[in-house]
Amino acid sequence: MKRFSGLLSAAALAAGLALAAAPAMAQQQLPPMPKVKQSTPAAIAAAKEILTMKNVAVMYSGAVPGIIEKTKTGLLQQYLNYQKDLDEVAVIVAKQFAGGEKEIGDGMAQIYAAEFTEQELKDLVTFYKTPLGQKLLTAEPTAINGSLQYMQQWAQQFGVIVAGQFKAEMKKRGKDI
Repeated sequence: MKRFSGLLSAAALAAGLALAAAPAMAQQQLPPMPKVKQSTPAAIAAAKEILTMKNVAVMYSGAVPGIIEKTKTGLLQQYLNYQKDLDEVAVIVAKQFAGGEKEIGDGMAQIYAAEFTEQELKDLVTFYKTPLGQKLLTAEPTAINGSLQYMQQWAQQFGVIVAGQFKAEMKKRGKDI
């Protein structure tokens, strides 16, 4: 199942970077999780089915090990003499929190269920089971990646054009840049 793997690997990296503050936050009071509108169990179940069909778990599957490693690395910078101990403790902490990323999936399902009605979610599940829905699940990540690459290339080319225009305008002022 490679759905979303290319696109979401970038998203996973971004999420990992957003969570990189874990060592600093360990010493602070944790901010409350955002409130999400309550939905019916059926809506949440449909949302979970959609997320499973889209294979979004790829986005956060490495969150727990990533945060543990990032925390260990941060602590090693402060306590270099404790490397052996911190390596051993990282294994213990990883075992304690194994599977903790399930919370992310549950939270995502609740967010989807808050954004769509139960019937809309059921209709989406039905749609994703159709041939067109299956094609969308398979082809959309490629289309999104291609679109992102196109935007990056366009921005690079446009940047060259803009820089040329700056040079031309500055030359009119008698200043070569």
